[in-house]
Amino acid sequence: MTNTQKPESESSKDLPFDGITFEVEEEEHTQEGQRVKRRGIYLWPNLITTAALLSGFYSIIASMSGEFQQAIYAIFLAALFDGLDGRVARAIGAQSPFGEQFDSLSDMLAFGVAPAILMYSWGLSDLGRIGLAACFVYTACAAFRLARFNVQIGVVDKRYFIGVASPLAAVIIISLVWVGLDFPEIFDIKDGGVQIINAAAIVITGLLMISNIKYYSFKTVERKRVPFFVLPIAVFIFAAMTYNIPVGILVISVIYALSGFVTTFLAKKQVS
Repeated sequence: MTNTQKPESESSKDLPFDGITFEVEEEEHTQEGQRVKRRGIYLWPNLITTAALLSGFYSIIASMSGEFQQAIYAIFLAALFDGLDGRVARAIGAQSPFGEQFDSLSDMLAFGVAPAILMYSWGLSDLGRIGLAACFVYTACAAFRLARFNVQIGVVDKRYFIGVASPLAAVIIISLVWVGLDFPEIFDIKDGGVQIINAAAIVITGLLMISNIKYYSFKTVERKRVPFFVLPIAVFIFAAMTYNIPVGILVISVIYALSGFVTTFLAKKQVS
């Protein structure tokens, strides 16, 4: 009987790597439309994504330690890094499938897990399993939203987000906690009614992430001119926010979350 098994040295050549390795190999599309395999990663955008991941991880540790203010700042910092890594990648031509997947995993920790743990540690732990369930709904919705976003890259209209983006959802939650920390006499976390409101807020925010409501992405604004009056309006908004930054951020983020219903209605009206 003839042995048709390939020699070990020959079969190992069919594998991308042999033995223990710390390398990445992925396919990229060239400008000519060809598919090529390349090893390694782009340093700067993935380094920024790692900083966002670290910020989300630190926020979780801070929340578990009762340092809620530090946890809030860390998530804001993660949102800043999240907005920066993609722009850096596009600016230097360093976009890659690895970067896209790494960014989503970082977003899951920073905007899906960290805000839920912050809300549970600050205001929902007294609700027991109900508080735990509410926070898990938010985290699960963040995972669903990011998975849906990944499979729809290059398919949906770049002018809109389908559902609330996970960084904005995180901002809504952390700004709500921030306002509660600044006004403990109004948001008494020992009060059952306040706890129910917080639980409802985090569940509704999670559901908005996986909804089909359209939200303007502002991705086209940075590449085109806008009327001059937009700048004075932005100045007045920033001036109003300085009066009370947590309340200002919460109000603006909630207004944006509600604006999706208007955007969706107008989009349907144009189609009809």
